[in-house]
Amino acid sequence: MRHFFTLLRNELWKLLINPGTYIAAFLFLLIIGFFFQAILDEFAKNPQDESPSITFFRLWFVPVFFMVPLLTMKSIAEERNSGTIETLMTTPVTATEVVLSKFFAGYLYYLMLWILTGSFHALFYVFARDPKLFDPYPIIGGYLYLAVSGTLFLSLGIFASSLTRSQLIAGIVSFSLVFAFIVLGSNLNEMAIILPDPPAWIETLAEHANVMEHMLDFSSGVIDTRAFFLFGSCATAFLFISILVLEYREGAC
Repeated sequence: MRHFFTLLRNELWKLLINPGTYIAAFLFLLIIGFFFQAILDEFAKNPQDESPSITFFRLWFVPVFFMVPLLTMKSIAEERNSGTIETLMTTPVTATEVVLSKFFAGYLYYLMLWILTGSFHALFYVFARDPKLFDPYPIIGGYLYLAVSGTLFLSLGIFASSLTRSQLIAGIVSFSLVFAFIVLGSNLNEMAIILPDPPAWIETLAEHANVMEHMLDFSSGVIDTRAFFLFGSCATAFLFISILVLEYREGAC
């Protein structure tokens, strides 16, 4: 891993000088801002026991659907399409360093975008001037969940990008994988109803894979260690597979 930090700096630099990076950030914050404004409008019309910040985290999956493909579809697919990946792999770097540098560059940018949305909560509590509305634990839990779950979603995007040289295909595959994990994983119990006698392990798997339920727990201030195991193990598995794919495809060329 001697060259990991050099590759990581290079990936971060490419993000910083790419105009698309700032366009994506602007669109992300604009959409999230509209969501938060709509939540505040609804809260002003119909006050609820639940804080607007908690409601905000209930919609976390919407920007994830489009941000993950945008951040990862170019990572390996673009380099393979332009031929630079072959040149890179002939230098004294390993496939592990290449994959991890691209993953952490995208992950750090992903975290930065979510951290910027913290200004929405800060402004709300400053102008609301009601200490009863301020509960830091759901906000801390919500952002902790976004950080933990982001490891898996970015690894899915990197894996999708490692499979092809087309950015479009990589983006579609990435979106499909993230969608499947969030939507299908959160509805395994309902899907198991069609089975005449579903085994107990399906119920256990459904409890662990229900990412929506995990967010409800975290945004309520309840930290569930099962989420750390779920996202950490799955992210590690997909990054490992991405490394194997890169080694096989570039070794076969």
